[in-house]
Amino acid sequence: MDRRQQAPRRDELVTLQDLAAFGEELLEEIKKMLSENQGRSAKQWVKAAEIKKMLRLSDGKLAYLRDRGVIPFTKLGGITYYNLKEIEDLMQSDQLHDT
Repeated sequence: MDRRQQAPRRDELVTLQDLAAFGEELLEEIKKMLSENQGRSAKQWVKAAEIKKMLRLSDGKLAYLRDRGVIPFTKLGGITYYNLKEIEDLMQSDQLHDT
């Protein structure tokens, strides 16, 4: 007999107290995550169009900076993504102005 078709054993039952405790733990974790991310952008990865607008770059200049290793990126499924935190850090440094 398949395990899914068997009746649950007594030690496998979930009680209302278990569900309530799980709900409270879940809410606390969500609150913790929200408070840690407060003030930060919800997006971690952005596409080239947003980076070009943010840094006022042409397609060619963005490709040049990416190819030279100045702007870090990740390619996924043929789409290039940029880590927003790394780009913000780069904007604070003088690396963009030196190129």
